[in-house]
Amino acid sequence: MSDFLMPSLGADMEAGTLVEWLVAPGDRVEKGQVIAMVETAKGVIDVEVFESGVVEECYVAPATRVPVGTPLARIGRGERVVSEIPASESPAAMPAPEADTIAHPPGVAPVPAPEPPPSPAPAAEPASAAVPDGSRVMASPAVRRRARELGVALESLSGSGPEGAIVLRDLDRGDGGEPRLERRRGGDFDRDEMRQAIAATMSRAKREIPHYYLATTLDLHAAERWLADYNRERPPEERLLMAALFMKATARALDRYPELNGHYDGQGFHPAERVDLGMAIHLRGGGLIAPAIADAAALDLPALMRHLTDLVQRARRGGLRASELGGATATVTALGERGVDTVYGVIHPPQVAMIGFGSLRRRPLAVDEMLAIRPAVEVSLAADHRVCDGHLGALFLNEIDAQLQRPEAL
Repeated sequence: MSDFLMPSLGADMEAGTLVEWLVAPGDRVEKGQVIAMVETAKGVIDVEVFESGVVEECYVAPATRVPVGTPLARIGRGERVVSEIPASESPAAMPAPEADTIAHPPGVAPVPAPEPPPSPAPAAEPASAAVPDGSRVMASPAVRRRARELGVALESLSGSGPEGAIVLRDLDRGDGGEPRLERRRGGDFDRDEMRQAIAATMSRAKREIPHYYLATTLDLHAAERWLADYNRERPPEERLLMAALFMKATARALDRYPELNGHYDGQGFHPAERVDLGMAIHLRGGGLIAPAIADAAALDLPALMRHLTDLVQRARRGGLRASELGGATATVTALGERGVDTVYGVIHPPQVAMIGFGSLRRRPLAVDEMLAIRPAVEVSLAADHRVCDGHLGALFLNEIDAQLQRPEAL
């Protein structure tokens, strides 16, 4: 038996708001299953469980803001199932405290049980049908409050909860089942809150991490020719972008130089066992988020390209998972599409390296004692001096170069 905790979704997160439970006490869950949705400064995140078992108790009600590390539920073998929620109502419909309050860790005192909901509609009425005019709508105070905020008439909705109860997810869908909104997912985030979170993290990084910076120019002649040949006979959805080659070359270089791949905390540096490579993604409206591709060095280029495309889409529309936000071992930032030649990043703690790629441009380069116009890119490294020195950083950048000179081997 163990507690399922409010996860840390980055060094800038101190607390999160439980938006919705996707399971109820008594449900069996499998490792990796999404069981809750949590709202942070960067939007609503799907949170998965990291062990298989049975949900024995849900401690925290939706719309409750709690610190990172607070127990949210108990996962066990199903021997101590405590359902403080009436069978006619899902955990997502639990009454919630005011959104700006922070709950105490619930290991001592669970959330009080809500009052039973009103009697359901007559049995002849199908559970998924909209509640007819004049009858009592089955919905919790949290759902009613959210409906008022959205200007949604509960009587017009079909409930997907037990016995037709309206739950939070129903507020996001119109009559045809299409999404009505995205609860601050993706681009619909609180810009001021996100800017404050970014500022706090970067201020900490510059204050605590002794950065050093290196940059060099990479000749992309071989990579560009190989990429053109690869894409020529493939449909658009199977083609690769140069960004996939950059990510794979970086992941392999990090695998060879583990001093730049891992986390630094109060006990020192901990090299990672694999390369979970973060990718900085610009959100519409001015935000920034950096989800990670797990074990990037082991993926082939088509799989890596699919992961990149999927991450960008989900980062902007919503649907990122907690495991994709809290575990990057190093991060790549690429501002080439913005027309800059060189980007010097700020390391995202607890990581120890940030790799930056600028614009791919045609430049005069010395090739075999001759001057040639070649496609080239500036790659930079921001690294933590507590872990390594510029000598190793230079070897690392040279390794990225060597990988890109052999694109067929990526």
